[in-house]
Amino acid sequence: MNSILKTSLIASGVAIASSLATVFAVGSTNSGSSVPTLTAPSNSGAFYTVAAEVPAEPSDFVDAAESTVNGVVSIKSYATPRAYAQNSPEASPFSDPLFEFFFGGNGNRQRRQQQQQEQPRERQLGLGSGVILSKDGYIVTNHHVIDGAERLDVTLNDNRNFTATVIGSDPTTDLALIKIEADDLHVIPIGNSEDIRVGEWVLAVGNPFGFTSTVTKGIVSAKARNVSALTHGASNGIESFIQTDAAVNPGNSGGALVNLRGELVGINAAIYSHTGNFAGYSFAIPTSIVKKVVTDIKQYGTVQRAFLGIGFSELTPELAKEKGITAVNSGIYVGRVEDCSAAFEAGLKEGDVITAIGGAATGNTAQLQEEIAKLRPGDKVEVVYYRDNKRETTTVTLRNSAGNTSVTRAGNVAELGCTLKAADKELLQKHELSNGVHVTEITDGKFKNAGIKAGFIILDINNSRVSSPEDVQKIYRAIMSDTSGYDKVMFITGIYPGGRKVYYAVDLAD
Repeated sequence: MNSILKTSLIASGVAIASSLATVFAVGSTNSGSSVPTLTAPSNSGAFYTVAAEVPAEPSDFVDAAESTVNGVVSIKSYATPRAYAQNSPEASPFSDPLFEFFFGGNGNRQRRQQQQQEQPRERQLGLGSGVILSKDGYIVTNHHVIDGAERLDVTLNDNRNFTATVIGSDPTTDLALIKIEADDLHVIPIGNSEDIRVGEWVLAVGNPFGFTSTVTKGIVSAKARNVSALTHGASNGIESFIQTDAAVNPGNSGGALVNLRGELVGINAAIYSHTGNFAGYSFAIPTSIVKKVVTDIKQYGTVQRAFLGIGFSELTPELAKEKGITAVNSGIYVGRVEDCSAAFEAGLKEGDVITAIGGAATGNTAQLQEEIAKLRPGDKVEVVYYRDNKRETTTVTLRNSAGNTSVTRAGNVAELGCTLKAADKELLQKHELSNGVHVTEITDGKFKNAGIKAGFIILDINNSRVSSPEDVQKIYRAIMSDTSGYDKVMFITGIYPGGRKVYYAVDLAD
């Protein structure tokens, strides 16, 4: 098998597939004569604690470790296998033979039939880590740690246990904010990830393989790393990682990456490995992104994502030669400018090479993504670019995915305006269906606006089969939390009691 294909970016250990390949977070420690000084947040809306700019002369890792292990928690995710219609086993991850292989079971047909007759029992999906941001219980972790969970158990370093509530999550940055009801918790102050340097010592703190409060050390190997470029795979979102050689393994996802002053500089999220376990490189989401994402989730329920509105590629020697670009050797080559976009309004054109945004260099995709990810729609930022080998500047007012600067808020499934229930066995048999969700009542809302009437049986939404109201709600939440720029719409396939098959497009945009 091609070695490139064998090497992969692994998503960390909370989903069922985490036994095969996972993204891990590890605990880190810092050294010095004292723990970091804490200060109140300076930016409005921030609820976390930031670190004061106090010089330190660390000599070992002990103080950093002692000041951070109590600020990292263990997170266990649980879900209950649901009763899915016959002939649609793909609807449930628990029906996958791999689940039985990795999580136990004798593979006995009789045993499986017995389990089908029993009431479904809650099962653990995975294990991850989280970092305490505030004394009253706000915790940041990875999106993939909480994704699909019906219950989250959080265990502190002192063995106290809590059930967590999901405040919100963002698949694009793989971050989530959860909360436990507790007071006077130990907080890790947030440092400035932009100040860390390649070669600097860092510590990773987390719960690899269930071993709590584990600390490993390493150095910063690189900054603004785009892992998809290394694996030649498609990007799943914003990628501007801090690369380290601190050991991380399954269960470390969502844990802390700290400097030697005990300041949080990143949330561990991924490893680069042939095996699914640590093999030399790990990746953390920088706090420059973390701070903005968790603040947005707390204030608005979803991330306020800014868009420049360009199609682009990194400037390469081959591209520079082809386009006659001699003034710069690196940057973001503008391949197209979207209509009604911030870039169009600011006068950017195809062929421009963007070299800086807001005073920060944008020599590659990861640097561009990180700078834009720190901003919100409505923010004004200076863009430096080259046109016809001449340096130019312009001020851009960033917009959201809808092309304006309005605040985006998390949707409420009640806005659909309907009452749903799983289609009963008789209804499914009558229409020879294997799955479906019955719309039993219609009120004012999105469904009514789209023309859907009571009695309609939903078969699939956006090409995903649905068998229960929970399936509809999950798809709805995924659409509303997506800030990648795609239209917020439900494409629904279904039938009416008379057997007529109908298709609807339900616009979920405000």
